[in-house]
Amino acid sequence: MAAFVAEGKRIPRRGEIGLTSDEIACYESVGYVMSGSRHRRMEAVRIRKENQIYSADEKRALAAFSKEERAKRENA
Repeated sequence: MAAFVAEGKRIPRRGEIGLTSDEIACYESVGYVMSGSRHRRMEAVRIRKENQIYSADEKRALAAFSKEERAKRENA
């Protein structure tokens, strides 16, 4: 695997063994979705979804904090 990385080539995933990096790139350019590319896309979607969830949680927490601060100021 280090040899692939050193040459700047794509590491074959399960099901792609026996194909060269150039063959895999050729298949992908034609439109086939190879497992490595699919994993990369799914990972990107997962991270984006997590960021959306964290953003919503952070917004909710900030709103609750702001509400508490406003209540403290009004009561003081």
